[in-house]
Amino acid sequence: MDDGPPANDCCSICHGRFKVPCQANCSHWFCGDCIMLVWQHGSAVQACKCPLCRRSITLLVPGQAALRDRNDTEVSEVLVKVQRYNRLFGGETSGLIQRMQDLPFFIRRLFRELMDPQRSLPLVIRARVYIAVILSALYTLSPVDIIPEGILGIVGLLDDALILLLCFLHVAAIYRSVLYFRHGGS
Repeated sequence: MDDGPPANDCCSICHGRFKVPCQANCSHWFCGDCIMLVWQHGSAVQACKCPLCRRSITLLVPGQAALRDRNDTEVSEVLVKVQRYNRLFGGETSGLIQRMQDLPFFIRRLFRELMDPQRSLPLVIRARVYIAVILSALYTLSPVDIIPEGILGIVGLLDDALILLLCFLHVAAIYRSVLYFRHGGS
């Protein structure tokens, strides 16, 4: 399973084949150089907005093909720019709405990484993810609740939904930090 843009897709900025493909936290793919040009033509002191969905891009993750070709000077230059961008904006804490919008991106990538035997997360990160998921599942399935369903009916499910949301936000934050250190914070 190659971690890259869809096979017949093209960069929505230059409308050409991807050169050093990078995926933004909104799940859209761009050429690394193209998205860096978008950022440079805007405000250099804040993260650029996705040209497709207008969400703030706070993390760019290079595709596996770009990482394999990092010895090529042109690819290396683009990866250095992407790494600089991630250092500037990848570690920034964003609001709850931004985190919830990023949640599907991080959960999808994390799930792919957990299922791919070729890629490995550090054992500590895996353990934290599994513990968070198991504890939230146990709480959700247990008859003991902060707001009991037996008394309040469907309203009693609110605490279960809140626990699951907090679990997913925690797991996404853990994985975001992994991606940040892997692609920008080193």
